[in-house]
Amino acid sequence: MKIVTAIDSFKGSMTSIEAGNAFSDGFHRVFPDAEIIVRPLADGGEGTVEALTNGMNGHLEHVTVSGPFGQPVDCAYGLIQDSMTAVIEMSGAAGITLVPAEDLKPLKATTYGVGEVIADAIKKGCRRFIIGIGGSATNDGGAGMLQALGFGLLDDDGREIPRGAEGLEKLAVITTDQVIPELSECTFRIACDVTNPLCGSNGCSSVFGPQKGAGPEDIENMDRWLARFATVARTLHPDADPEFPGTGAAGGMGFAFRTFLPAKLESGIQIVLEETRLESYLKDADLIITGEGRLDCQTAMGKVPVGVARLAKAHGKPVIALAGSVTDDASACIECGIDAYFPIVRGVSTLEEACDSENARKNMAAAAEQAARLIKLTR
Repeated sequence: MKIVTAIDSFKGSMTSIEAGNAFSDGFHRVFPDAEIIVRPLADGGEGTVEALTNGMNGHLEHVTVSGPFGQPVDCAYGLIQDSMTAVIEMSGAAGITLVPAEDLKPLKATTYGVGEVIADAIKKGCRRFIIGIGGSATNDGGAGMLQALGFGLLDDDGREIPRGAEGLEKLAVITTDQVIPELSECTFRIACDVTNPLCGSNGCSSVFGPQKGAGPEDIENMDRWLARFATVARTLHPDADPEFPGTGAAGGMGFAFRTFLPAKLESGIQIVLEETRLESYLKDADLIITGEGRLDCQTAMGKVPVGVARLAKAHGKPVIALAGSVTDDASACIECGIDAYFPIVRGVSTLEEACDSENARKNMAAAAEQAARLIKLTR
């Protein structure tokens, strides 16, 4: 019997690999000879660097860069030597989790550190990039990233504008004479699963600004400044489109990537499925195991387990999903290719107890064992 696990991380409990290994431990209690292949998985957000680096036989690099407010932070990114690909999570340099909630200041937060990570990877020979842009603390439209890559974002006096969203108020011209030369040789796949435009009532300032600490006046100002950014950008790139779905991702970083770099905004799960070559592993499998921390109706809208299930169904494979919790509306997942799903929590517990790493692994192994016993009855 050959089984492939492709489980998303249980955030705060288990990584994708840990979840797969825990399943393997439990299943082997009943079928010790089963071939179980554990494949790493993520959706382009947290855990993407680990999943892709493991899945593509790469290694981690560490670089100290500027954090959201200029403080030094250690950012890890993946480097896949075979294809000289860098795998980066922008949140590692400019993420909201790097800032205490009471210190969030979206007017001043910058993506400069993200550009520094990219520049470091370029120096190490990378020309291909996969970048997840979820979880940002910023709303600067990716301006800081561009500055770190050598773009000149200048005011009327020819001086570099201040970092952060508020700097865009002074933006008058964008220059390219100091851009890192190798950047023209690079390609970028951007994991972006939001469809918000850059500006307006559905733009990044209005929709995501409040969770980054922005008040009503801040939102109005940032939206206006980003519109100014788009206008100035058109002097260099007449086809710059702030209405394009996803340009509002990560505080407008989607716009910077799409406009100034040879970048494509794509579904995060699709990128991960393709880059880890999951399809090649499941073609001859007898059973596919997927899952995530919480299985609900949102899962059916294209999250990791459904992405796996759809790929599996293209080859006629049965799919079981295991989750930390399962809601009543998770039944929508059945229509998306998941044949059966089960919660792994075995009794009444607090959320803290359920999310404890050791408990989560034990629960996953126990659920896998019972699934194996059920399968044994049918053989």
